[in-house]
Amino acid sequence: MKIQFEQLKAETASFSLEIDRWVIEARQSWGVFNTDGDVGSLLGDLLCGESVCSSGNLQRDAGTVVQVSLVEQQRLLEQEIACDNTDFQDRIDTGSTVCDLIFQRCKDADLTAHLLDQLDLTPLKESGFRVLSTGETRRVMLARALAVRPGFLVLDEPYAGLDAAHRKSLAETLKALSKTIQMMVIVSREEDLPDWIDKVALFSQGRLERRMGKASWDNLPVISQIRAQSQEQSGQMMELIRNHRHTAQFDNPVFELKNGHVSYTEKIIFSAVNWCINNGEHWQVKGPNGCGKSTLLGLIFGDHPQCYSNDIQIFGRQRGSGETIWEIKKHIGMVSSALHLQYRVGCSALDVILSGFYDSIGLYQKPMIAEQKIAGEWLEILHMSRFAKTSFRKLEYGQQRLLLIARALVKRPTLLILDEPYQGLDYLGRRLIKNALELIARENLSQLLYVSHYQEDRLESIRNVLEFIPDEKTGGYKAERSDCLG
Repeated sequence: MKIQFEQLKAETASFSLEIDRWVIEARQSWGVFNTDGDVGSLLGDLLCGESVCSSGNLQRDAGTVVQVSLVEQQRLLEQEIACDNTDFQDRIDTGSTVCDLIFQRCKDADLTAHLLDQLDLTPLKESGFRVLSTGETRRVMLARALAVRPGFLVLDEPYAGLDAAHRKSLAETLKALSKTIQMMVIVSREEDLPDWIDKVALFSQGRLERRMGKASWDNLPVISQIRAQSQEQSGQMMELIRNHRHTAQFDNPVFELKNGHVSYTEKIIFSAVNWCINNGEHWQVKGPNGCGKSTLLGLIFGDHPQCYSNDIQIFGRQRGSGETIWEIKKHIGMVSSALHLQYRVGCSALDVILSGFYDSIGLYQKPMIAEQKIAGEWLEILHMSRFAKTSFRKLEYGQQRLLLIARALVKRPTLLILDEPYQGLDYLGRRLIKNALELIARENLSQLLYVSHYQEDRLESIRNVLEFIPDEKTGGYKAERSDCLG
């Protein structure tokens, strides 16, 4: 499929895309590297016909173009929530099954079975979409895209949320698919650019800056320049955090889980998990997709339905001893993909940050002047002051994620829970947040509980690890601790 952009400009409420000229020849696959700005979802929408340019031209040959992105994943989840039948049933609606979601796209049982096997989804084929982990959901989205046999496939951050094993497996799958399907792979991590791509396009602040062969890209010095820029911005963020650090201090343990167990119907997620967090300790939680990392963090935060059926002590209180959920949450900041998906209200960017003071999704009370000032300072550091009154839902995915990180930090939490915090962030945004988190941990401004599947995301100041491993006895997972990442 030949695709040609000429003097194109496209806009959303918070982002603009500019391409003077770009020709993608038939059978040519491209990598797109995004230094700052969320070009992926807008490029995908343009190519799929879900959005139109405000000026210029986009021409492409006939054929099916399909995209896989975090935004598409969010759209599917909202459809599933809209079809929730919980009010009319005596059970929780977990959404359409993985098998049904793929079959709906192709109406072909053999192809569905092939895709389930190809993307390691067969064990999950009867699982509801709404109870899948982030990594599992990403694989389902790819399977749905392949089910329509596309002529051109747009992959926006395809490895986001995948553990190391599934990243490797997906890389091998995409390499094989590249021989028969033309692709555009949009990434913000250097290591995620595939070796088999023909060309690389470099975007900065929504503008196509350069086009080059893969060999030229490998020797480009742009990354070192961006690192220096992110370091300066991180310093500004840290100064704000220091000025408003938390003062709460609790006796040890800050959190303790004894013989933790979570299961759904007949499926055990994890069992016999014992975990104790003392003052000043930072932890990374590791393990494959679906092992229960996000579930475990949900037990701490108090938004998992089985948190009261487990033996949990937090901030000196036994869970279920009469405390309110808000008494616990006021000491915890949370960033996760689940929270991002749940944050579907139309409040402004400023109100999103302010909602962190009240642990609410949306803002439902008048904030104090001091709180408004602090929230405004966060917008300024994130270079988002001009979007203060813009609806959260009209912002790009990466901008939304930055706001949710600021929402978690704004109240100076004792515990800062970070479940894949960089998902959807561009290169500059990820460097900015990683630098800030490293300093937060080093100076003990909050205690971090941290999940990331990328080895390069490791924070040097986190020395404690809880790792999930398969438990052959139960078919679920168990957890082991180590004192150092090494």
